[in-house]
Amino acid sequence: MSLTSATPLLIAVLVLALTFAAVLRWWPRLAGRGWRRVAGRVGLLCLIQVLLLATVGLVANRTFLLYGSWAELAGHSKPAPPPGRAAADKPVRVLGRQATGTPGGGPPQVAGVIEKVMVHGARSAVDVPAYVYLPPEYFQKGNEDKKFPTTVVLTGFPGMAENLIKGLDYPKKAWSLVKEKKTRPMILVMLRPTTESARNTQCIDVPGGPRSETFFGTDLPKAVSATYRTTPQHAGGAARGWAVMGDSTGGYCALKLALQHPESYAAGVGLSADYKPEVDGYSGDLFHGNGAEERRSDLLWSLDHLPQGKTSFLVTTSTQGEANLKPTQKFIEKVKGPARVSSITLDHGGHNFATWRREIPPALEWISNRIGRD
Repeated sequence: MSLTSATPLLIAVLVLALTFAAVLRWWPRLAGRGWRRVAGRVGLLCLIQVLLLATVGLVANRTFLLYGSWAELAGHSKPAPPPGRAAADKPVRVLGRQATGTPGGGPPQVAGVIEKVMVHGARSAVDVPAYVYLPPEYFQKGNEDKKFPTTVVLTGFPGMAENLIKGLDYPKKAWSLVKEKKTRPMILVMLRPTTESARNTQCIDVPGGPRSETFFGTDLPKAVSATYRTTPQHAGGAARGWAVMGDSTGGYCALKLALQHPESYAAGVGLSADYKPEVDGYSGDLFHGNGAEERRSDLLWSLDHLPQGKTSFLVTTSTQGEANLKPTQKFIEKVKGPARVSSITLDHGGHNFATWRREIPPALEWISNRIGRD
């Protein structure tokens, strides 16, 4: 029984309603003094509060797709399947197809398509689920040999890749922007910023653990390029065909990958991004005493101490409602040539879907002007 299905929510609502009815019936019998009656009233109030919070939590999880399973909620990672011959021979395995949800729908030549895939990392030795949006132009007659610029899109953590389709509407926004002639068609590769189901690896190669940076920085572009008609990652030694963007933790990953892997990504977009990794119960020990890697993972430190490639960055924040305003301003100050930086600063906007929905269209336009051009 999935956490995001309607069944747990319906059960919670039913149990809450029955408990509330029971409280109304039994409350008069618990009136008066005496420790048993007082304890009974306190117990019923606590039970109602617990059930109410559980119901609200299930509603929030269904809305924002934070956790996909009970194991994820409990913080237990599901180990990736071991790499095998099938995975090695087929770096991207298509598991299914679904409609893009564009207005009016239609065949792939009109609406595009979303493929649910499993991406195998050759060097990182992990299999990671993702969704690939292929625009209508990918299937249209005359474009059989045409290659398309590609953008990797990352969720926050916790969060599910489905958020990018259902909650933030990336495919529909990309489709609409092309129809409005504001962007050129591009492929979107949508996934979480982690290589494990419940561990927040934050695009870092953990000593003795998941090689998340290797997967996102090297394996993912190579696997997708071997499967789909993507614009080459680089030409003449400079990246030009690929970008990476994300929100919150995904925004941190996007900026980290663009900064530290300019050979793979020509542009990086951080929507409400963090600028250094969070080390907590969800991440576990990311560095195991490796101070050099810990410093490198601080993006503000990296801008000061590491070479900056020919990469473009877009960062977003709000003067009211975002906690990353000052770090974003510091990031902008520290970017030096040949790298370039642009920014969006809203008057107000919290760390939430409503803010990111406002920022995604101009961010996609910005990306379209920076990748895949000859």
